[in-house]
Amino acid sequence: MMRKTSVILLSAATGAALTLFVTQPRAVFMGSSARAATADTYRQLNLFGDVFERVRSDYVEKPDDTKLIESAISGMLSGLDPHSSYMDAKSFRDMQVQTRGEFGGLGIEVTMEDGLIKVVSPIDDTPASRAGVMANDIITNLDDEAVQGLTLNQAVEKMRGPVNTKIKLKIIRKGQDNPIDVTLVRDNIRVRSVRARVEADDIAYIRITTFNEQTTEGLKKEVANLSSQIGDKLKGYIIDLRNNPGGLLEEAVTVSDSFLEKGEIVSTRGRNAEETQRRTAHAGDLTKGKPVIVLVNGGSASASEIVAGALQDHKRATIVGTRSFGKGSVQTIIPLGSGNGALRLTTARYYTPSGKSIQAKGIVPDIEVLQDVPDELKARTDTKGEASLRGHLKNDGDEKTGSQSYVPPDAKDDKALKMADDLLHGIKNSASAAPTPGSDNKAAPADKPKAAN
Repeated sequence: MMRKTSVILLSAATGAALTLFVTQPRAVFMGSSARAATADTYRQLNLFGDVFERVRSDYVEKPDDTKLIESAISGMLSGLDPHSSYMDAKSFRDMQVQTRGEFGGLGIEVTMEDGLIKVVSPIDDTPASRAGVMANDIITNLDDEAVQGLTLNQAVEKMRGPVNTKIKLKIIRKGQDNPIDVTLVRDNIRVRSVRARVEADDIAYIRITTFNEQTTEGLKKEVANLSSQIGDKLKGYIIDLRNNPGGLLEEAVTVSDSFLEKGEIVSTRGRNAEETQRRTAHAGDLTKGKPVIVLVNGGSASASEIVAGALQDHKRATIVGTRSFGKGSVQTIIPLGSGNGALRLTTARYYTPSGKSIQAKGIVPDIEVLQDVPDELKARTDTKGEASLRGHLKNDGDEKTGSQSYVPPDAKDDKALKMADDLLHGIKNSASAAPTPGSDNKAAPADKPKAAN
């Protein structure tokens, strides 16, 4: 029997992400001990059936059978590890939208403020930007319905919808006496998972916020744009993966491949040895051998750690910052049929090219850089990490938990970014800090939620 499943990396902070499709044959050969175990399993299932019927017949109020079953499935999966879970049909659809990085919407990033929707920024060349929606606009009504009382997710869901459908926004803008009514036509919106700028006049700074289906394409576009802008004086690249919770395994592989000429990128190993898979790089370094610095911190998880681990093991980049989250397992999304949602099931661990598992340990940077954290934020700027999650998969040796995840809002206060600048400008050398990125030298020891719609 052949079963088609999709393999995912569960982002430690925000959820899961769809990656690639595999087909796994399952043959059943049972000995006497296996038959005995199966018989015992069916006895336990009979017990479950007895309890289910007793609840249905005797509970003080008539329960919803669907909710009972979904709760039972959720309990079974959540008891395995922190990343296995049941997704109902809506959660499954939301996950698919998140991993595609593409949906019908308006093209604005929003947050919740005082019960109203505040525009963080419009996305270029989208219905919102073309209609003149501005950062800091307050959205009070959607199609004449007040947003007061809605959650951020509920408001975002109302703004998203099929392409070419209309929605009316009522906007309050500072400096305007009267509310502004704007009617927008939804269009196909692509989430920008890659943002870039020129740093210090001669460095290409690229921030990857998540790994969705648009990430590698966005990386290639920004590398081409920045290399063209900076020209021959380009010193190197800073790849900022801080607080990137992860995403698609396939995108982590292709992003890593963009900086490598050859060698293993990652291996995934399941319960059975024959399920081991190895992903390798293809010739062609997108950056043409320029030095690379990768920034990580306690919020860098899953796919972020695959990229950092691959580039570190191949000595293609110097890793700067604080130890990463330590999320080293792979999840498989198993659809349960139309309208029934899906299972998110941990099916493998992943390993860096040197054979290390970062599960509950994280990627240790070549150069540790701690930020200066404002006193009022000190209690909220450390991430506890995978090792602190109840029921996490264990790893051999000492597990590590807790790492700083604060990134200063102003670049001039960002000590990790300053270290990266200094390394690329040669102000720090391999004797005092770290190897030159790409060299064979060994390293010295070293808030409000927002959503796009």
